[in-house]
Amino acid sequence: MSMGIIIRDLKINDWKQISEIYILGIETGYATFEITVPTWEEWNKSHLQACRIGAEINNELVGWAALIPVSSRDAYKGVAEVSVYVSTAQLGKGIGTKLLSELINESEKAGIWTLQASVFPENTASIKLHISCGFREVGFRKKIGMLNGKWRDTVLFERRSKITGI
Repeated sequence: MSMGIIIRDLKINDWKQISEIYILGIETGYATFEITVPTWEEWNKSHLQACRIGAEINNELVGWAALIPVSSRDAYKGVAEVSVYVSTAQLGKGIGTKLLSELINESEKAGIWTLQASVFPENTASIKLHISCGFREVGFRKKIGMLNGKWRDTVLFERRSKITGI
């Protein structure tokens, strides 16, 4: 099923494909609160330098995952929010599972002890993905943010490392 998927570090020259996959997520209406793709500079500044990975099939980037720090406070230096995006043409092939599993491994090497994810309740594939990779639901956030003039809820998930920060 997942034959031919190569997981590798992202490079700056992947930005065009990263942003194209991000646009597809934005267009679903249930992958992010963002309505436009940030510039490379904005994206680069907001995401941790470590733990930026991509899934490649036949030399084409088909998915990516990265981490955003949840706070600049030192006490939370080991807590990050997960972003995982897969091209809509490649859904159901195990790419998200490979990306999130490797992101977990890389995050633990980088000293991250807690990963969190905020998922729209309608995004059942993402919910299943996170649960299958050891995340647990810790809350439901009612009307936490507005998207296109409509209040949206999210489900909050977290995964506590069993090897980092114990």
